[in-house]
Amino acid sequence: MHFTILGSGSAGNCSYLETPNTRLLIDAGFSGLQIRKRLATIARSPETLRGILITHEHSDHIAGLVGLANKLDLPVYCNRLTREAIEDQLKIQIRAQTFETGSSFEVGDVRVDTFPVPHDATDPVGFLLRTPSGNIGILTDLGHPTKLIIERVRTANILLLEANHDLKMLQDDPRRPWSLKQRILSRHGHLSNEGAADLVEQVVSAALTRLYLGHLSRDCNRPELARSVVNRRLQQVGATHVLVESTSQDTPSPTCLF
Repeated sequence: MHFTILGSGSAGNCSYLETPNTRLLIDAGFSGLQIRKRLATIARSPETLRGILITHEHSDHIAGLVGLANKLDLPVYCNRLTREAIEDQLKIQIRAQTFETGSSFEVGDVRVDTFPVPHDATDPVGFLLRTPSGNIGILTDLGHPTKLIIERVRTANILLLEANHDLKMLQDDPRRPWSLKQRILSRHGHLSNEGAADLVEQVVSAALTRLYLGHLSRDCNRPELARSVVNRRLQQVGATHVLVESTSQDTPSPTCLF
């Protein structure tokens, strides 16, 4: 099994999952050309994809659909409201495989569990991807952890979790207007480092071995700071077995083989 985060941040999010029978993208937030180049760094190409899973319609999660899904006639897995928002935003018709939020479905040998997340999009979802070798949780954008989210990702062996900002850096940032700061800090905005640590403390188990911190703000966070906050919390609860890595907007993270 291969899992590679091709990039994660406010300007683009995209991950690649490969099992013995299935190759998927989770979100496609870079241009089609950029995604193709990043796949090439791990000796893969979009022509072998089985489909693209979409969490929500914000541009940093769907920008590559025009250059990938439409050109290659790839199925796009999303809920109905997200499909409508994508087609309205990008002015295209996608080959949508729609699901009801909260339902589960299969793509090859991957079972996809979906669940709602609090974020300022039309009908945003998180995923738990059940593969023959283990479970992967996808939580890239959420304002706060709900009981349902905690329950759904508690069985994850690998978790991609938003750690968007450091609270003080965001509050002190002179480039962001107060209205934007309020949106980011709201219960439908983005998780801070401490918010990510709070969620991890509630879901961590012996099964969780690797934690990727994603969607880091370029201006209001630092990778070493995010890792420090989360690692400190893991040490406090005795979960020193979890490997914590921060993702990059610019380059793919090392491939996780499992």
